[in-house]
This record gives sequence, C-alpha cells and structure tokens, in this order.
Amino acid sequence: MDMSLAGEKSFLNLNKLEELRYDAFENSRLYKEKTKKWHDQHIRNKSFKVGDKVLLFNSRLRLFPGKLKSNWSGPFVISGTTPYGSFELEVGDNKFMVNDHRLKHYFYKDEVGLIECVRLDPMDPKPTP
Repeated sequence: MDMSLAGEKSFLNLNKLEELRYDAFENSRLYKEKTKKWHDQHIRNKSFKVGDKVLLFNSRLRLFPGKLKSNWSGPFVISGTTPYGSFELEVGDNKFMVNDHRLKHYFYKDEVGLIECVRLDPMDPKPTP
C-alpha cells in the first residue's frame, strides 16, 4: 500500500487512456477524410445555360404518393440566371425561380422512330418479322 506506487500506476493508466483516445480520434479523422474523398469523387457538376431544357424535382408534400410516380416534372426552359445559383424557369407565360440543386438536365430526341417487333417461335429456327 505504497502511495507513490499507486500514484505512478494511476498516472500510467491515465497516459494509456490518453493514447487510446488519441488513436481513436486519429482513426476517426482518417475515416472522415476517406469518406469525403469518395463522396467528392461521385459528385457530378451541373452547369446550366439559358435555353437549356431541365426537369424540376417536385418536393411538395403528397397525401397519396404513388410508388411508380415520378418525382420530376417538366420539361422547363431556363430563361435567366442569377450569380448565386438560382435559375428562372419558364412555362408558357409563367416564370418562377428555383435553386440549381432541384434541377437536372432533360435529354430528348426530336425524332420518333418505329420499333420493329420480332416474334420467336420455339419450333422455328428462323425468327419471322
């Protein structure tokens, strides 16, 4: 029951506890850096210009949401921009402002093609159009 030995032992235990805390902090910091790097690699930069067609994310509260109902509405045409990342959308005569994080590009084709269907008969080696 020597007080100086007990004091040294408790001091060593405190040092070990401090080292464990520092190691946990360092591991947490490394994990956060790796996750941030992975997240930043998967961010797609969106650049919109006046005249682009875009879709708008519909974030309003819905009382009867449908599973297969799309959350995107549009297409809308961008008619103006601001330096702070908001855009003015135009639908007919109506114009309204939205932030860029609610928009995505609308890709479309002007021409409509016909789809040719081929019926396969399991007994026939050649497909018949």
